Amino acid sequence: MSETQSETVTLVVRHQVRANHVPRYESWLRRIIATASQCPGHLGVDVVRSHQARVAQFTCVLRFTSLERLQNWIDSEQRRQLIAEVEPLLRTGDQLEIAENKEFWFVPETAQAPPPRWKQSCVTFLVILPLSLLVPLLWQPLFQRIPWLGGYLPSNVVITLSIVVLVVYLFMPIATRLFAAWLSPTVDEDRP
Repeated sequence: MSETQSETVTLVVRHQVRANHVPRYESWLRRIIATASQCPGHLGVDVVRSHQARVAQFTCVLRFTSLERLQNWIDSEQRRQLIAEVEPLLRTGDQLEIAENKEFWFVPETAQAPPPRWKQSCVTFLVILPLSLLVPLLWQPLFQRIPWLGGYLPSNVVITLSIVVLVVYLFMPIATRLFAAWLSPTVDEDRP
């Protein structure tokens, strides 16, 4: 086996592209692939495109003869300028992963991006607030019958455990299905 084969390094680049910018991104992608192919040690590139929930994801797998040559490409002024140019088209920035072996098996990320945290917070609040008001009232008869269970620490443990179990196993799945359309990324959210 040659030294080149034994030192092959793989760079995986993932980009989530805003829905209304895919044609511009594809044009940019052709330019960066051509530029990378001129770098010393470049062995080739593969591109996989996937599309979920109005988000186009591109996974590019580049192979170089050594980690040093790969790092030279990553740190190059040409790449820096091209990445700066494409950043406004991306949802999540330039995501890099390096594998120091000659073969790299991967599965493109197909999972949809999570909803914005503020939306998650709103749904969680809508689920927990009624439970935090209702659950203590439901436990009051038992706390009156068993005074030690009604103490500060035991009662809070019982109430908190009840709320957590109800949220995780019953109400949050229902709320998530109910608000699914609102929680999903929309084309409007992709706009800069």
